[in-house]
Amino acid sequence: MELSDLDLGLLLALDALLQDTNVTRAAARLGISQSALSGRLGRLRELFGDPLFVPASGGRGVVATPLADALAQLRRLIEPTHGFDPARSRRTFVIAVYENPATVFAPALVAHLAAAAPGARIAFVAPGADTAERLERGGVDLLLGADRGREGLICRKLLDSDYATAQRRGHPRGTGPLDLDAFCALDHVLISADGGGFAGVVDDALASLGRSRRVVVSTQSYALAPLIVAGSDCIGTMPRRVLQRFAAGLDLFAPPLALPSARLYAFWHPRSHADPGHAWLRERLYEAAEAAP
Repeated sequence: MELSDLDLGLLLALDALLQDTNVTRAAARLGISQSALSGRLGRLRELFGDPLFVPASGGRGVVATPLADALAQLRRLIEPTHGFDPARSRRTFVIAVYENPATVFAPALVAHLAAAAPGARIAFVAPGADTAERLERGGVDLLLGADRGREGLICRKLLDSDYATAQRRGHPRGTGPLDLDAFCALDHVLISADGGGFAGVVDDALASLGRSRRVVVSTQSYALAPLIVAGSDCIGTMPRRVLQRFAAGLDLFAPPLALPSARLYAFWHPRSHADPGHAWLRERLYEAAEAAP
């Protein structure tokens, strides 16, 4: 294959198929017929010696082959080289984030994108073992997490939250002040971001006082934990920003021990720092974090 064989029409066809994964929608995006798009896809397959897109197993749309995923980087050739125009962009932004921070700021971020960049798309994905590699390759734009020490990545604090302890309405212990003895005597729900853990920041703080608690439920879900608290006699100590969304069915108290703030940071790879589109996304993220309840 010669690079000179790739004209703008073929690149646009590839870009549209990568974004829409559907021939009908991709053709509509380009303003051409399905048969014309199929012709361009046939030419791309011939040039690259690869099917590039295969029918999805569910019968709807197409799935990109590994080579087509690699060619997704060609989208950068279609963006204006002198800057980033959100009103004209069809870029897909990918943010790796756990459930809790996503529910805090995602609605405001999506609203910002819908208003300023109606052709852009955003994907929220769960962080994994390969997230750092995907940041380096450009497959993930931003990682949001609580651990500040991530080597080789640029970091900025987005928001912080104090902790609150929650119990269900009508809890048998009553609604009096929650002292340390009562706190340690009750059963607890804990959120383990990595899954399966039964100790966290609260247990570290208790250990420094020579105390401990009994964690009977561990969950990765920030949405499930308050529901477990609301339906049982367990109590849960979580970032107040999380619990406030469930306050109608819970009683909230100040924990009877000092706890550090729960902080959320944004991380990105230096390769993306000067990218105008990436910089634009970061600014929208900062605005969404400031608007978070």
